[in-house]
Amino acid sequence: MTSLVPRPTSAAQTRGAFALDGETRIVAPESLGGVAVQLQNALRPATGLPFRESDGADRAIVLGLDPALAAEAYRLEVTGDAIVLQGGDAAGVFHGVQTLLQLLPPAIFREARVDGIEWSVPAITIVDRPRFGWRGAMLDVSRHFLPKREVLRFLDLMALHKLNVLHWHLADDQGWRIQIQRYPRLTEVGSWRRESQVGSGPDATWDGRPHGGFFSQDDIREVVAYAAARHIAVVPEIDVPGHSQAAIAAYPELGVTGRPLEVGTVWGIIDDVLNMEESTLDFYRNVFDEVMDLFPGTWIGVGGDECPRDQWRDDARTQELMRERGMTDEAELQTWFIRGLDDHITARGRRLFGWDEILEGELAPGATVASWRGMTGAVTAAKRGHDVVACPDDQVYLDYRQSEDPREPIPVSIPLTLADVYAFEPVPASLTDAEAAHVLGGQANVWSEHIDSPRTLDYLVFPRLAAVAEALWSGKERSFDDFEARLAGHLERLDALGVEYRHASGPRPWQERPGVPGRPATREERAAYIDSLVEGITV
Repeated sequence: MTSLVPRPTSAAQTRGAFALDGETRIVAPESLGGVAVQLQNALRPATGLPFRESDGADRAIVLGLDPALAAEAYRLEVTGDAIVLQGGDAAGVFHGVQTLLQLLPPAIFREARVDGIEWSVPAITIVDRPRFGWRGAMLDVSRHFLPKREVLRFLDLMALHKLNVLHWHLADDQGWRIQIQRYPRLTEVGSWRRESQVGSGPDATWDGRPHGGFFSQDDIREVVAYAAARHIAVVPEIDVPGHSQAAIAAYPELGVTGRPLEVGTVWGIIDDVLNMEESTLDFYRNVFDEVMDLFPGTWIGVGGDECPRDQWRDDARTQELMRERGMTDEAELQTWFIRGLDDHITARGRRLFGWDEILEGELAPGATVASWRGMTGAVTAAKRGHDVVACPDDQVYLDYRQSEDPREPIPVSIPLTLADVYAFEPVPASLTDAEAAHVLGGQANVWSEHIDSPRTLDYLVFPRLAAVAEALWSGKERSFDDFEARLAGHLERLDALGVEYRHASGPRPWQERPGVPGRPATREERAAYIDSLVEGITV
């Protein structure tokens, strides 16, 4: 095969090819007009050919729908006379377009005319469909802001790899990135910090440079529409009740102590958390109302992870609230807060999405769990009847270092090689078939404490995200050797797109960060730490 990601589940190649020329037309029903325009926009720059739309033509790329195909599935048939691409829905046709582009020379991904190339597609039949309906990437723009143009570029790269969910981490201790009109100080104050930590551990330093940025509501609408045109759902996340220092800096009355705070400048878990007053829950109900107005999708993320409870334990007012509510444990406060948001989100016809810490309390039936601390959360949630998205840190955290090579920049946690990531399996073996049906799929997570530029993002994400994409699209039985052999051709596509990925030989000199300390760990150390965290959610 010349196509890389995802790997077709059924393919047969025949002799011959379809040559693109000035007479090639695109034929599509009105319902696929958007996909037809995207195909034109993809083919025209490098080829210099017009690819006009037509009701019919002898030499054509014909797009259509076939109700016999499943959602997101497609069938691509190429002969010397025509290219016929049909999908179970528009998303399926769009995915088929990505495969069609991958069957062309890699220069098709360049943005200006390339001469001296024979633009032809080999005669082939491909019948393809995804294994999972949730094939995602989590992008953190809170720790380091990523400008809108780079988010749109990331969506393009997701679409190329047939990923269909962007989990967008928009608020944390170190920055609030979404405009909320009712509470303007969230961006006036919370969207920037006076400096940033550089590296990790006791030898970390600070850069002394202000950092910030946020997305206006018009920006958000644009990103959501841009993603939808590429059949990508955007799941927003506002992390509560921990990871909330930026919000508390903007509105100190949200905190436990009431004292003024600055937006966080250090990485890691910060002790300052939201107070558990009804007024604070009302504040976030209002926030999430604006979030839900901007994001039309099913899931709304509330975080719920890594929330310290020391301030609640030591605060007289919080202890009084616990007694009034009949609570005996500080963990019940977090359950109360998350459940209050869950009820509000559910009343709007949406579903709550949170990290696996939310399993430490009782959840509404519609809540969906992101299992990040290994696969314990996936097992527990599925056995309790909750839908699950698998994103275990020891398999798909793409901010983790990529090898034991000492040249790796700011080495984080355990090494996750390309082969490690390709071996990702979202469905725990211990689940029954009925329980496994709750696993919606999986996603790679990209935390940005140490990703302070788009170039660094490229280096850490690619080509590992290609491996995740194939793992989520293909069946359980797949060959890394086969993937690695096909990867060479795919890297040529990434070269044409200007993606500064990590080469197999290791980082280029300009991709290194000599002298900046990281926080490397062994697999044994990391496993022991995660085991200690999930004791409260085991079945």
